[in-house]
Amino acid sequence: MPDKDAVLNVLQEKVMDPELMMNIVDLGLIYDVEMASETVADVTMTLTSPGCPAGPQIIKSVQDEAQKAFPELETVNVHLVWTPFWSPDMMSDEAKDELGIY
Repeated sequence: MPDKDAVLNVLQEKVMDPELMMNIVDLGLIYDVEMASETVADVTMTLTSPGCPAGPQIIKSVQDEAQKAFPELETVNVHLVWTPFWSPDMMSDEAKDELGIY
């Protein structure tokens, strides 16, 4: 059974925001990953804005990449939340440097 860190590593390596070309973990979009059972993962995340046109694509990528990496996951639930509202302060230092945000 994968743990939180294993799922986060996959999302960091495989799921990009197509507009910013940065992975969603370093962007600070993933708030939590919980293993509800051996076959179910719950991912709590946000988007850079409620009107993000790439939202459906990002959510599907989270589900697809987690299940591809861990075939035992029958379900990957993505819970989209708006609190706390995302801001660039949530980005990793590496992401800020790459995007020129200081």
